Amino acid sequence: MSANLYKRLRALTPTVPRLYGAVQSVDAGSGAVVVALPGGATLRALGAAEVGDTVFVRDGVIEGPAPALPVETIEV
Repeated sequence: MSANLYKRLRALTPTVPRLYGAVQSVDAGSGAVVVALPGGATLRALGAAEVGDTVFVRDGVIEGPAPALPVETIEV
């Protein structure tokens, strides 16, 4: 175990962020879906979901359903 406390703390946090978005389209043949992120960007992910579902995506894979909550964007 490392004695460096900062390295131990960093090891607890994931390196790839978990994103939230709404499913726009589903390709049944490949199992890929297009997810629209709150900022307007889209990404392709693998997993089972239906159009209109809100999902969590990490590293191109759907992790599961996400709650349908309102999104508030604040510019700084």
